[in-house]
Formats: sequence, C-alpha cells, structure tokens
Amino acid sequence: MDRGVLGTGCLVRTGHSLLTWGVTLVLFLHDTDLYNQENKWIYLKPLLFILTVLCSVGLYFSVSLMDPGYVLSDSEKTFSELAEQETSTMTSSTVPMRRCGYCLLKRPMRARHCKSCNRCVRRYDHHCPWIENCVGEKNHRVFMLYLVVQLVVLLWAFPLAWSGFHSEATWSEWLRVNIFLLLAFILISIVTVVVCLLIVCQLYLISCNYTTWEFMSSYRISYLKQCDLDSNPFDRGIVQNLWNFFCTHGPVTWERVYLRNSYNTV
Repeated sequence: MDRGVLGTGCLVRTGHSLLTWGVTLVLFLHDTDLYNQENKWIYLKPLLFILTVLCSVGLYFSVSLMDPGYVLSDSEKTFSELAEQETSTMTSSTVPMRRCGYCLLKRPMRARHCKSCNRCVRRYDHHCPWIENCVGEKNHRVFMLYLVVQLVVLLWAFPLAWSGFHSEATWSEWLRVNIFLLLAFILISIVTVVVCLLIVCQLYLISCNYTTWEFMSSYRISYLKQCDLDSNPFDRGIVQNLWNFFCTHGPVTWERVYLRNSYNTV
C-alpha cells in the first residue's frame, strides 16, 4: 500500500485531482450557466454541483486507497477440506487450492495475484490504472458507486460546458477565447464515453457473476476451463447475482458455491 501511496499511485491520484478541479474551475470561470447563476446570486445549482464533485472525489480516493481484498494468510480452509464437508465422495472434477508462485500463500478460488500490487486479491476483477489499485471483493461495490457518481458529474458538466461557447468574429478569436473550455469539453466527452462503457460492461459481468479476469481468461483458468462455454458455476440468475453483489457483505467461500453447483449438475 505504501508503494501505491508514495509511488505511481500518488502521481495518478494527483493527476486525477488536478484534472477534476481544473475542469470544474473552467466551468465556473467561463460564461456558462454556473457562472451566470453566480452573477445573479443564485447559488443552489453551483453548490449542488460542487458537492457532487466532492462526493465523486471522495469516492475516488476511497476506492483507490482501500484494501481490495488482499489474501493475508493461509488461515482459510483448503479446497479439499471444503469438498469433504460437502460430500463424502471426491469426484475427478475437483480443483485443488494452489499456492501462489509469487507470495507463496494459499490462493482461494477466484483470487489472483496482481503483479502491479504484488499481492493476491480475493475475487479479483482487474487492476485499474485509473485508481492505481485492484478492484476486488472488498472495494468492487465502492468502485461501481464511484463510477455512477462520476457519470452524474460528467453528464451534468457536459451541457454546462456547451453553454459557455459563444460565437466570435473570427475562428482564431473564438479559439483564443474558448481554448480552455474546448479542452474541458473534449475531456468531458471522452471520459463520459469511457465511464458509460465501463458501467455497462461491469453491470453485465456482475449480472452473470463473472469477473473481468474470468471473462477474459476462462479458457486457461483451472476451475472454469473444464466447464461448458455457456455455463458458469457461480451464476445464480440475474436477480440473485445483482442482489448478492450490491446487498450482501462479507467474504464468500467460492469453493463451496462451486462444489455445490458442480455436484448438482452431475
């Protein structure tokens, strides 16, 4: 964690903060709806916008700095012990719990070692360079909440930036007056598209109870490559998957879920 706070992570978070408050400052200093309302002594919309930006920044730092679900010890039960509790007969389809080749800890099912963080992460989804942290079991919900709030800020900022553009006598004069607003508008547009796509992809994977890593690498993951292409041993239906993700807390023993579903299909 110190590596992330003091190293590359510090630069990424600083850059994110500078861009966020730089764009916000441009929207307040140019002749946008926010600027006009300030001049009319109407502060409700500007205050709400600032509060929404602050909420977005707070969630960004929360998901960026929090523990994504690091595997800390070998205290969890092995796959074989869980299998013996579920059934007295071990089948040939069971997958042993392996030790990580990097940190040498027993790696629970759905965990993966992140080379950027140099730690194994439970229910590893992906390492996000935007937050310079892994997205895993403990911070995935906060990550989704951050994306939603960020999208609200972007969709609000888009028409505000557009309202600040005004015609000038020449293109060179217009560009001179609006260069910073134009850059802010382009940045808002690009990030809005990226966040929308990320939210859609994440919601789809959550509704299927897949992680990004599992979806991209199922052909080489030991507990998935022996399953049919259209079957997911962790899938409990769209409604149940969404409910479990957003409304339940605490670690899940995925070995037990995997075994139960595997034996039910035999």
